[in-house]
Amino acid sequence: MEFVDLNAQHQSLKKELDSAIETVIKQSAFIRGPFVEEFESKYAELMGIKHCISCANGTDAIYIALRALGVELGDEVITTAHSWISTSETITQAGGRVVFCDTEDDYFCIDPEKIESHITDKTKGIVAVHLYGQAANMDAIMSIAKKHDLWVIEDCAQAHLAEYKGSKVGTIGDVGTFSFYPGKNLGAMGDAGCLITKREDIANFSTLYARHGGKNNHLIEGINSRMDGLQAAVLNVKMQKLVEWTDIRINLANYYSEQLSKISNIVIPKVRGDSKHVFHLYVVRNNNRDAIKLKLQNDGIPTIINYPRALPDYEAYAYLGNREGDFPVASKHANEILSLPMHPFLTRQEQDIVIEKIVEHST
Repeated sequence: MEFVDLNAQHQSLKKELDSAIETVIKQSAFIRGPFVEEFESKYAELMGIKHCISCANGTDAIYIALRALGVELGDEVITTAHSWISTSETITQAGGRVVFCDTEDDYFCIDPEKIESHITDKTKGIVAVHLYGQAANMDAIMSIAKKHDLWVIEDCAQAHLAEYKGSKVGTIGDVGTFSFYPGKNLGAMGDAGCLITKREDIANFSTLYARHGGKNNHLIEGINSRMDGLQAAVLNVKMQKLVEWTDIRINLANYYSEQLSKISNIVIPKVRGDSKHVFHLYVVRNNNRDAIKLKLQNDGIPTIINYPRALPDYEAYAYLGNREGDFPVASKHANEILSLPMHPFLTRQEQDIVIEKIVEHST
């Protein structure tokens, strides 16, 4: 059993992928070129938004967005205490100062009720993360942003096609950023990323900045963050299956939840009302998580802890002076969460084995 079965995914599309890769090689279209342009056009259309700017990876996408929004030295940016470090490290790299905010107990996303207590005269924006495929509470976040004249970045690295009240995540704030790391819901065969936006100024700056500030006419100093043609070609093939794969993930999650809800000491993931959770990860909670994880490992069932510590608890952020207990929900979750196998090629038989063993080890 695989936690994410990329081989099964690639074998199911082998003919199409082989053909796409061969075409890129024949045309020597390795850096940007027609396949990248096709990806940008198709992904913008899929998301229902005007601009898609491709880049080298999802981390760069956040960094480029921060630079496009004009982050300067000392600017404070509020973000979630529960995420992968890309969300916060890019704030520092852009010259800002990370300000962590605790999360919602039910949904793992940044808690809007706690955001305003972190706002100062140095606060410039909010980076919300749609963690695990669950949409953050965007109505509340956007209301706070409007009240305090802040911009909003949506980190959608785990939330391709997730929705909040009928709107695709990434289209609600000023910018949406995406990762196409191989294991994502839409994944390349290497690193790749993009950002999407309605704003012409952000699109123009990001396009320049990701490509050395312009080709042969450098209007600004930029960085080298270009999607390569091979990854774009792979994504163009896989994008055609994304809606189908998303529906399968949701069905798998519903079955997990139906069965695991019968176990009193397993907390299944909740889905925010009026939202579409796309289940990049299916994450349960249990007070005896480590013991269950070890027993499942001994049974040949792979699980992952996403993520084992709240971001403010890492040594990298000791300089912020946060104290134990400052982020009680995120820290509690870090000790309870366990991600179960989840991918579109997971069989019902495999799911039943996972469920059976969880029942056995949690009672």
